[in-house]
Amino acid sequence: MDTLKYKRVLLKLSGEALANGADGLYNYSFLESVVSEIRRCLDIGAEIAVVVGGGNIWRGRQGGGMDRVRADKMGMLATVMNSIALQDAFLSSGTDARILTAVDIQGVGERFERDKALRYLRKGKLVIFGAGTGSPYFTTDTTALLRACEISADAALFAKNIDGVYTRDPKIHSDAVRLDKITYDEIISGRLGVIDLTAATFGLENKMKIVLFGLSDPANIYRAITGESIGTLLTV
Repeated sequence: MDTLKYKRVLLKLSGEALANGADGLYNYSFLESVVSEIRRCLDIGAEIAVVVGGGNIWRGRQGGGMDRVRADKMGMLATVMNSIALQDAFLSSGTDARILTAVDIQGVGERFERDKALRYLRKGKLVIFGAGTGSPYFTTDTTALLRACEISADAALFAKNIDGVYTRDPKIHSDAVRLDKITYDEIISGRLGVIDLTAATFGLENKMKIVLFGLSDPANIYRAITGESIGTLLTV
């Protein structure tokens, strides 16, 4: 049996990753593959909480002339929709998954409480955090690092549409090189944009490791949690 490098993790999934090129909001076969890999991690003793973005449904900046606060609230609701889709996939696979939301949404999930989240994690349940921080202006990147610190995670795993941090934009520059490791200071000073600056500053202040990797192959989740060298490690 493989051993865990990180026992308790916060896994950040992008909303776009759940769509994975599908015409609709979700690529269900891909979602099943993601769930299968997370179950593999749970089976070897990992404790996993998930923050899922809402970009496949709505981003606050899509609001155009809308009031920013209202537009961001729509984004929070989008993350709740994705949380329900993710929960359904886990329950269908036989894994108990609980949704904890940052705002009260009766009948959908329970209100987030740190002690409750820790209790579920210790019992081997998959915990899904919905509705972001519950406040506008904060992205789900920031939410992920906030929750990671609150649950005392060993690391935050960021599964994105890009497989790491590059020296230059790899979509534009063919000579771009993926970095194995980078510091928060380099992210912030270079304004690299792989995570938002508020999240980067929070991660730096709280010394939270991030492993950023691509979700094109869902098995990367298992590889990351068992310590295989993939993606880019963000450190203090």
